[in-house]
Amino acid sequence: MRKIYYILIILLSCSSIYAQDGRSVLDINLSNYTYPFPVDSIDLTPNQQQDLKMFYMDVKPSSNSNGKTIVLLHGKNFNGAYWKTTIEALTKNGYRVVVPDQIGFGKSSKPDSYQYSFQQLAYNTDQVIKHLGIDKFSLLGHSMGGMLATRYSLMYPEKVEKLILENPIGLEDWKLYAPYITIDESYQTEIKANYESTKAYQLKFYYDNKWKPEYDEWVYLLTGWVKDPNYKKVAWNNALTTDMVFTQPVVYEFQDLDLPTLLIIGTRDRTAIGKDRVKDPEIQNKMGQYQILGKETQKKIKGSELVELDNVGHLPHIEVFERFIQPLLKFLAK
Repeated sequence: MRKIYYILIILLSCSSIYAQDGRSVLDINLSNYTYPFPVDSIDLTPNQQQDLKMFYMDVKPSSNSNGKTIVLLHGKNFNGAYWKTTIEALTKNGYRVVVPDQIGFGKSSKPDSYQYSFQQLAYNTDQVIKHLGIDKFSLLGHSMGGMLATRYSLMYPEKVEKLILENPIGLEDWKLYAPYITIDESYQTEIKANYESTKAYQLKFYYDNKWKPEYDEWVYLLTGWVKDPNYKKVAWNNALTTDMVFTQPVVYEFQDLDLPTLLIIGTRDRTAIGKDRVKDPEIQNKMGQYQILGKETQKKIKGSELVELDNVGHLPHIEVFERFIQPLLKFLAK
């Protein structure tokens, strides 16, 4: 009987080291996950009375340098790792590429408590820029990163030469239509996340129910740590940043941008935070219509350019990389 007991203990211990998709459980700072390029960090001290670390990749050109730098800002459901192919293409074309993980994301610190705002994240990002001694650069933001890139450009206009927004969220003010949920309610959703539910969400909303094996990596990076003993910290930070995205729209600030701007919009995207909480189906169907929102946003940003990618969802640089990188390189070369 004792022998059976010990065997069960061993089996349970072994099963706990695997994430839902059969891969190893990740710790909450991804120290056991290798990014596509070397990472470094800066200390943000004090930062809301805490000692925090912000990690980033700083990738030098793989061919002749053109002397230009571009900073890439990740979305809410991602971290810097998903920019791998974009980094490779940019460095091949002579660009230095800097890719930070925001506080609360990826390899960066997950605070026990943090007052998230796009101003705070912009300030944190600027600390990385200052640390690297970069004076001017182009800025590319995807999804939530597009909201952050917009706010950064307004706070530090002297530093940003060109702005690129790839399927940014915040193109409409969702709180005008969707009922608010508290951070505690959002946390209850986050704490239940797993591989299957996250994959199902991405399959439906990102990829039009057409899954490719390479998409699994981005699900793993979101859910590989749910069995880590400290996952509650990740879930809480996720709830805090969801509240930030919902309550701090940038749609009213696009008119204040005054720099060369490119919008790259996958028109199949229907992302809208809180859409599932809207009871009126007519209003719900009007939310997240990127084939409309892209055009409306271009009109708000003085002199901006719009590249629409038909039948492409929320992740152009993952789903249709060649169609994404060509207009990006063309815009940067101007």
